[in-house]
Amino acid sequence: MPNAHSPSAPLAEVYDLAVIGGGINGVGIAADAAGRGLSVFLCEQDDLARHTSSASSKLVHGGLRYLEHHEFRLVRESLAEREVLLAKAPHIVRPLRFVLPHRPHLRPAWMIRAGLFLYDHLGKREKLPASRALRFGAGSPLKAEIERGFEYSDCAVDDARLVVLNAMAAREHGAHIHPRTRCVSARRRKGLWHIHLERADGSLYSIRSRVLVNAAGPWVARLLEDGLKQPSPYAIRLIQGSHIVVPRLHDGDQAYILQNEDRRIVFVIPYQGRFSLIGTTDREYHGDPAQVRISDEEIDYLLRVVNAHFKRPVERADILYSFAGVRPLCDDESADPSAVTRDYTLALAGAPGEAPLLSVFGGKLTTYRKLAEAALAQLAPNFPKMRPAWTATAPLPGGEQLVDPASLADSLCQRHGWLEHGLALRWAHAYGSRCWRLLDGVRGQEDLGEHLGGSLYAREVDYLCREEWAQEAEDILWRRSKLGLFLGPNQQARLRHYLASDARPKLHGMDAA
Repeated sequence: MPNAHSPSAPLAEVYDLAVIGGGINGVGIAADAAGRGLSVFLCEQDDLARHTSSASSKLVHGGLRYLEHHEFRLVRESLAEREVLLAKAPHIVRPLRFVLPHRPHLRPAWMIRAGLFLYDHLGKREKLPASRALRFGAGSPLKAEIERGFEYSDCAVDDARLVVLNAMAAREHGAHIHPRTRCVSARRRKGLWHIHLERADGSLYSIRSRVLVNAAGPWVARLLEDGLKQPSPYAIRLIQGSHIVVPRLHDGDQAYILQNEDRRIVFVIPYQGRFSLIGTTDREYHGDPAQVRISDEEIDYLLRVVNAHFKRPVERADILYSFAGVRPLCDDESADPSAVTRDYTLALAGAPGEAPLLSVFGGKLTTYRKLAEAALAQLAPNFPKMRPAWTATAPLPGGEQLVDPASLADSLCQRHGWLEHGLALRWAHAYGSRCWRLLDGVRGQEDLGEHLGGSLYAREVDYLCREEWAQEAEDILWRRSKLGLFLGPNQQARLRHYLASDARPKLHGMDAA
């Protein structure tokens, strides 16, 4: 989709950095590099966050269970990043308390207490309250035999929006962002990368770059072997994680983390007000990452774990939506998929005089910003004039001067007396202070344009197409928002018709995607 804030990229231009991959690691690196003064090009074969980065458990968390695998560095870094991301994007990141029911035959209480003590003290914790022990009463949604538990803090996040906001930050620092653009091949020539690209319409073009970053996620090894004709320095294991969405299982704002007999855990997280998000699974995946789907075995597994804990039974008929993704993890030869490290590995290749290639293996949503800093640290010798790290304190788009989304929603309603508060609150959580840009020039509800169903108006659709690279209904319904859970088939068809309509505003002067 065209880009409103960057001129079309001359085909012969030489970029400092070309990034392949529009998931969280790719856009994180692009934003960091652009903010340091480098010229950046990023392409993604599909929509931004189309694959792994929109199929997570929607958490910014330290990874309590990683302590059992002695991944203390990863946990420490992740815990510190919770506070950083809360400050950078308070509209899409929110504190969340987790309840851990105690199952004595799975893990003794002393082990859980010790783990939570480490969790409270390993990383910087200023805004989030400490852990504590709990006793459950008759009003608990858990089964009567579950009498004790523990509670601790982590954060929830809109994962796909985190990706889009980083892409916006990159663009606002001068980067060229091109979704729906596939890297066909890349070759080194005379100290530069010559990168050949294909747009969604089949048209081809090329760019040159001093450094190439392979952040293709599940395709990282395939891009190396097929597109770059180089061996992959690491073996990749694709670990499938699947989730289901059901009507809300419990009252209250807390999430639950459920232990299982196989020593894995399953989250039950309040989701979009009316639902519960249940996941995730861990199993090897050997197919095309673009075709991953939840399996019957995974559905049975998630239902079994939830029904072992909650009074209210959940059946297949209750499932309103499901999604699956694959995590591209470095193969550490662990026999248990859930024990494969979630840490990241950066592989820098290139002989003296050759254009460098940096490949990103593994990683998790929470640590994307630190991964980007580590990537730029490795590339620093190639860019002696590159400015220092800056992302730790810089708000993401919409996080500027934002106190909290509820206060912003009140301000929106005060300024626009006709605006329904529920819509204002949804916008505040999605767009933060960019809501004022969304409403620029709007004098009344009639200026929101066609009502497309639920709380979706044409004004918001046009904003998403203009500012956030949305093109298709699925981009809007499932990644830029989660309105697919609220709009019926006829309303979704109406959105598709609107997007295809000649009556929509035409967008000019933007990057072709």
